[in-house]
Amino acid sequence: MRGNQIKLPQLGWLEYIKSREIPDGFVVKQARIVRKASGYFVMLTLECDVLVPSPVPSGHPLGLDLGLDKFVATSDGVLIERPRFLQVLHRKLKLLQRRLKHKHKGSSNRHKLNRKIARLHQRIADTRKDWQFKLAHKLCDDAGMMFVEDVDFRTWAKGMLGKHTLDAGFGQFIEILKWACSKRGVYFEKVNKDYTSQVCPQCDTHTGKKELKDRVHSCPECGYTTHRDVAAAQVIRNRGETALQEGFPPQATANPKGISGLLSQPGRKCLWRRSSGDGKPSS
Repeated sequence: MRGNQIKLPQLGWLEYIKSREIPDGFVVKQARIVRKASGYFVMLTLECDVLVPSPVPSGHPLGLDLGLDKFVATSDGVLIERPRFLQVLHRKLKLLQRRLKHKHKGSSNRHKLNRKIARLHQRIADTRKDWQFKLAHKLCDDAGMMFVEDVDFRTWAKGMLGKHTLDAGFGQFIEILKWACSKRGVYFEKVNKDYTSQVCPQCDTHTGKKELKDRVHSCPECGYTTHRDVAAAQVIRNRGETALQEGFPPQATANPKGISGLLSQPGRKCLWRRSSGDGKPSS
């Protein structure tokens, strides 16, 4: 590499838009060219001999409950609405796809319209990811430990609400949250998902199954009343703290020296990935 140029096999020297400088001590190990609707991007994998220890569980515990009514409910009582990323641009997307069926296959106009539709899809995906990154860092500001349910969100996408589930991007948010916790030194762990909405967080009484229309948790034993999703988040937090007391093995990793973008595992060389460039590569 030299300046804003990179040498790739069979392609030679290519210019790219450098988003940020490579930090000292890192070595470029791999370059990957990714094609998106907005252009070509080069993803660089860097390596450095730094051992990344696991974070010590400490600080304020925070349980998170994900759902379609409220995207995130925290054990502190914070409710975050779910943005409708696809619904906002669904009408425009529908009109473009309706125009597409009238274009002749292989024509230039059909190719241009396909690219326009692809850029709109990427705009929706980028908006969703940007919002989720900001939310993940906001949640890390007030937490020392983060607990979420161990859910396979692929099963959520197979029901009648599959379109809304895919639009929310729960699986992507969990991965982003886990990365943000590793970067910020926040302990991250998944707990058992069973019956989190049927247990009282105050007295551990099984209150029975709730219908989807039931949005309030009211315990018949201790009289504790709160929002249903907040109660589930508090149960998740309690299970996480109990698991720590019983010696549950940690999974998340910390970020030493505040190096931005670290992706690593304990006792191994840390890898740092980033993407740069915009538009087609030019020699």
